[in-house]
Amino acid sequence: ILVWCWERFGKRAAIGTSFQGAGLVVIHHARELGLDFPVFTIDTGLLFPETLALKTSLEERYGFEIESLKPEQSVAGQEAEHGPALWARHPDTCCTLRKVIPLQNKLAELDVWITGVRRQQSETREQTRIIEIYKFDVLRDRHIIKLNPMAGWSREEVREFLRKHGIPQNPLLEQGYRSIGCMPCTRPVAEGESERAGRWTGFDKSECGIHTFLG
Repeated sequence: ILVWCWERFGKRAAIGTSFQGAGLVVIHHARELGLDFPVFTIDTGLLFPETLALKTSLEERYGFEIESLKPEQSVAGQEAEHGPALWARHPDTCCTLRKVIPLQNKLAELDVWITGVRRQQSETREQTRIIEIYKFDVLRDRHIIKLNPMAGWSREEVREFLRKHGIPQNPLLEQGYRSIGCMPCTRPVAEGESERAGRWTGFDKSECGIHTFLG
């Protein structure tokens, strides 16, 4: 899948990662195959220190820079305009400002967004297809491909691949975190809960919006 994408789109395709396990598998495969896809992440200003340290570790391991997409407002700037802890009052608004808009700006430069989304992660992702085509810019009749090469992988398969290849992982995984996002909105997951159950506790919310705004 990645070879097809590279041969068809080259650097008009890019890997987006939040450093979850499946995304690391995609990055590893691309580098091992000599596919020089750009890689980017969304730095909300609220990430765990462990996540930022993992970013640095991956850059050193693979020898390339991972672009950090940042919101227009700093956390302090957002607080000044919207009040303190917006994520605790209106998490959808916070996610839109700090994640969705920076991603939209990036996707405007691309033809293909490569993700690490897996069907097993949550009920909202069970219907994920490997190739999804969305209308991105209605005025220009422009479409974008969302490529999900990890859609069929299980959590166990991802963990085994990372272990086998010695790929560094977020140490928070050993503390019960399975899906790691921003510090205020992420908690460890109890046995039997879905992988994304630790996100936005207390809200009827399991997605930040970056994987749903195109739908």
